[in-house]
Amino acid sequence: MTSFRHPRSSRPHLRTVSITGVGSYVPERILTNAELEKIVETSDEWITSRTGIKERRIAAPGEATSDLATEASKRALANAGITPDQVDLIIVATITPDMLFPSTACLVQQKLGATRAAAFDIEAACSGFVYALDIASHFVASHTYDTVLVIGAEKMSSVIDWTDRNTCVLFGDGAGAAVLQNRPNAHGLLTTCLGSDGGKAGLLEQPAGGSACPATADSVAKGMHFLRMDGKQTFKNAVNAMAAAATEALARCELSISQIKCVIPHQANQRIIDAVGEQLGADPAQLFVNVDRYGNTSAASVAIALDEAVRQGRIERGDLVLLVVFGAGLTWGAAVIEW
Repeated sequence: MTSFRHPRSSRPHLRTVSITGVGSYVPERILTNAELEKIVETSDEWITSRTGIKERRIAAPGEATSDLATEASKRALANAGITPDQVDLIIVATITPDMLFPSTACLVQQKLGATRAAAFDIEAACSGFVYALDIASHFVASHTYDTVLVIGAEKMSSVIDWTDRNTCVLFGDGAGAAVLQNRPNAHGLLTTCLGSDGGKAGLLEQPAGGSACPATADSVAKGMHFLRMDGKQTFKNAVNAMAAAATEALARCELSISQIKCVIPHQANQRIIDAVGEQLGADPAQLFVNVDRYGNTSAASVAIALDEAVRQGRIERGDLVLLVVFGAGLTWGAAVIEW
């Protein structure tokens, strides 16, 4: 039996929160590095050596973020053994909503037929799924809701400049979902550790489309609706912030990295994953990696990876799992879960 401290145990009025079902969905179309060589000046060797990415999934023209989210949600609900009418709340983490309003969560609610559920979106970029887990856990822990559906979903291909070889090779589309409920006699989500630094917001952004720079013919012509990134500074900040968040989360639970069965980092770049693992002192075998097949799917990243890790048998009941993320904002976070 693994020994740890549950940070919420000092608040007996709260109930524990477990992930009772997971699911993911990625589009059918595979875009390989070889195909990208025909679009921009790049090569498979260049992309692979710098990112570890070999291919990524691209949504069909008529396939929106809400469609990806809905498919992942259906699988998560089935995995949890519940029906849409049992869902009390839907939270969608995304930076590529179907539209500015209404929320993508409301569109998912309608597509699922989850007529009882309240619904809203959050935006924390690639950190979104862990931020949403934290928010959802408080609704369940406080007895406000019994069943919350948390989704990370992105159609990153819709905001990518396909002439920019530094960014177009990195991103892909997909969605992952988790059902949060109280599971009797289980510890579930032990802690979450979140952080942000708005002073570095300009390192990774989509400049136009909001109230500061509304869409105009000029903003479109200048490519201001595409993602822009300072890759070197983003890399540096990502490694340090992810390692610090994970270290703090483990300390809150009085755990060492050796007690963690599976570490699921944000799938942005193989070099970032390796650097974070090294700073934490993790064995490479503890790290779950699928960035080679999907690229960076932003808020969907750790959600897809979590589902795959469970389905592959990398995580079993009672195992300790560490999620660690980083994204635009800047934002970052970590979560420790007893599965």
